[in-house]
Amino acid sequence: MRSKLFVPASRPELFAKALASAADALSFDLEDAVAAERKPQARLALRELLLSDAVADTGKVLIVRVNALDTPHFAADLNAVVRPGLDLINLPKPSSVDDVRVAAAALERAEQANGVTTPIRLLLNIESPKAFRHAAELAGAHPRVAGLQLGLGDLFEPLGMARRDLSAIRQAMFALRIAAGEAGVFAYDSAFANIKDEAGFREEAEMARAMGFLGKSCIHPSQVALANEVFRPSDDEIAHAVRVVEAARDADEKGVGAYVVDGRMIDPPFVERARVLVGQARQMGLLTSAQHAALDAGR
Repeated sequence: MRSKLFVPASRPELFAKALASAADALSFDLEDAVAAERKPQARLALRELLLSDAVADTGKVLIVRVNALDTPHFAADLNAVVRPGLDLINLPKPSSVDDVRVAAAALERAEQANGVTTPIRLLLNIESPKAFRHAAELAGAHPRVAGLQLGLGDLFEPLGMARRDLSAIRQAMFALRIAAGEAGVFAYDSAFANIKDEAGFREEAEMARAMGFLGKSCIHPSQVALANEVFRPSDDEIAHAVRVVEAARDADEKGVGAYVVDGRMIDPPFVERARVLVGQARQMGLLTSAQHAALDAGR
């Protein structure tokens, strides 16, 4: 999920284009992108899309950002969009463990009512000081939580913090990534509002990737290619990871605990990371035939 493209649910004329885009994931938005008076109409349009054949074979991760738990729209959102094929509900503004558990219970009820048999998971927006401070607790509040998403605009602006202060961004990313790691869920990067500032988008995306974030949110299709490029493992990274996995296999057979690959000392944490990267490369179709053969030889 290198790239996640926001799509206003009130703009059904954009749905087909979004489904045909290069984004790994689509996040249909019922919250900030939709005015209050248009939410019922947007809900209906999104429900019809999720029930249609158009989404059946997209191969994309499908997400809906619903309205916050304390709004009159939350229950209606779930009832409309919890359908087979939906992967994640993006929950905005959770502030307590109880919020997460209440949302998870409501999601389960909606699944039962709508005949959904594969559990839909939660992506929690961390966009308030309280949520930021308790991010690990929120992430661990329920097994349905799949990840934490950083909301820098909502977090910084009310506090008078500069949205483009790289030092503050780096600290926020680091803290969120550690919280996600503690809970065993993924971390996902914030949106970048200046569509024309490709260099700024890339800088944030590269910072997020260096900290182990899964990908970056995109508010415009032009940002998708940038996110996909930044979060794509490079050929050199893939080649090194394959060599680490091969070396780990040989070391296990010989009972060796630590060894050197490409001049670097390797032990279990590095092997784990290499296996994750190899899995990503395999999923993206980036492994060469020789790399496939080398990896499959150890099975």
